Amino acid sequence: MPATARSALTWQSQFRSRVEGVLERRLPPAGAEPARLHAAMRYAALGPGKRIRPILVYATGEAVGLAPAALDAPAAAIELIHAYSLIHDDLPAMDDDDLRRGRPTAHRAFDEATAILAGDALQVLAFEILAGDETLPVDPACRLQMIRMLAHASGTAGMAGGQAMDLAAVGQRLARDQIEEMHARKTGALIRAAVLIAAMTAPALPPERRRGLDCYGTTIGLAFQIVDDLLDVLGDPALTGKCTGSDAMRGKPTYPAIAGVAGARERAAVLVGQGIEALQAFGPEARHLREFAGELVARSH
Repeated sequence: MPATARSALTWQSQFRSRVEGVLERRLPPAGAEPARLHAAMRYAALGPGKRIRPILVYATGEAVGLAPAALDAPAAAIELIHAYSLIHDDLPAMDDDDLRRGRPTAHRAFDEATAILAGDALQVLAFEILAGDETLPVDPACRLQMIRMLAHASGTAGMAGGQAMDLAAVGQRLARDQIEEMHARKTGALIRAAVLIAAMTAPALPPERRRGLDCYGTTIGLAFQIVDDLLDVLGDPALTGKCTGSDAMRGKPTYPAIAGVAGARERAAVLVGQGIEALQAFGPEARHLREFAGELVARSH
């Protein structure tokens, strides 16, 4: 394995372990009542996962000169929102998935009602952490900005809106700009929020750097979902943890379906290049953001 790849695995593993420790401490204890609900929350939030969004929170914090401890609260909040969204996406009324990350989805491991409640509880816990966590070194006005950003990325302008567009598009053939809009909401909005909420922890950040991070988060977020679409066509189920071809079987419009595999790869590569270019105002302190973007188009899961 090349040294750069080993380095990337090392720093990502460190950030992944860190946020998992934060989540372990912030989630309700499994044995506390209502015990079944708390067990489902922990099952969904602490199960196997790439932790891409909290890793981006820590990598952005590093780029703006912050210690990881200052990013623990937003990293955990972002991951809790992501975990809640996966529970709800997997439900029979949505994607009706049986597997998530190589094991039964929350509604299969528990039951539908408990899964819905677990998703609801994870969502509000995210906002509770941003509102009151004492390790977050920002003033109340900044906390409010973070809460607003996360709410915007989670609502109709973000994940919920993107999921609604996705459901409405089943069986249809969308134009490229329509698919990009859907992807930008459903997946891209929370990735962009991970970057920008981390940047908010450094209120003195120069405007050109903030704009660069905004562009980076936007382009990388869209590229991430395009690569996900490719993995649904080409991925190894042993690595992705879900069945290949599930989008096509459901009649869901995807980027490869309208642009082809080669076109989807090219578009993802262009977006990644734009994201890296947007970090010109940063020096070596943004190396992990650049590394992440470069690895994005080559990932296998």
